[in-house]
Amino acid sequence: MATIPRPRRPRAIEYPTSDGKPMAETDLHRDDMVDTIHILQDFYADRPRVYVSGNLLLYYEEGNPRKHISPDVLVSIGIAREPRRDYYLVWKEGKAPDFVGEITSKTTRREDQRTKFALYRDVLKVPEYVQFDPRAEYLKPPLQGFRLIGGEYVPIELVDGRLPSEVLGLHLERDGERLRLFDPTTGQYLLTRLEQREAAERRAEEERRRAEEERRRAEAAVADQRRLAEENERLRREIEALRGR
Repeated sequence: MATIPRPRRPRAIEYPTSDGKPMAETDLHRDDMVDTIHILQDFYADRPRVYVSGNLLLYYEEGNPRKHISPDVLVSIGIAREPRRDYYLVWKEGKAPDFVGEITSKTTRREDQRTKFALYRDVLKVPEYVQFDPRAEYLKPPLQGFRLIGGEYVPIELVDGRLPSEVLGLHLERDGERLRLFDPTTGQYLLTRLEQREAAERRAEEERRRAEEERRRAEAAVADQRRLAEENERLRREIEALRGR
């Protein structure tokens, strides 16, 4: 009796979590990237349907692990923040990121200006794409942004020296070699996590000093009351002594 061969199951496609490239060109580029990711994660902390990440492989063609890119910073509105991803699968998430930022350098110039630019515009159709050259090595001006309009990237004009992002609801600003994020609603800059810790430490120190000052005032008030009571007692005894004489 002939045996009917069982059909082979298609092999599961593996999507690597690393492309073997370094996280960033330099410590400066890495710090700018990480600070920006953390600032945005903290800014959207109360919105569980906003996903913020970066330096994460993004695959944009199902079944083809070679079709990937790694944005330095990405923000997807309407995508659940949890669970944490090993990679970003566009077909699984249902959409590409709404905002992408690249901390660019002379080394990554060609990729950021051509390859990624075209991919974000034509394939992924990312609504906003921002490039920041912290050392001002080639990009003039060092901070540039583009908004997708009619299938083309149109430069975003600066407002009061800042780059307004409609997607983020924030303004981006170059501060020397740092990328700062400004909240036009509150009129304040968003702090890095290091700045938040330093600010918390300053507040704690101020609270400690205030508490110490209040303790000293309270002790001084108690001492004054004690001295007043002792003085009153001394006067009472003197009066009684005079009456006795």
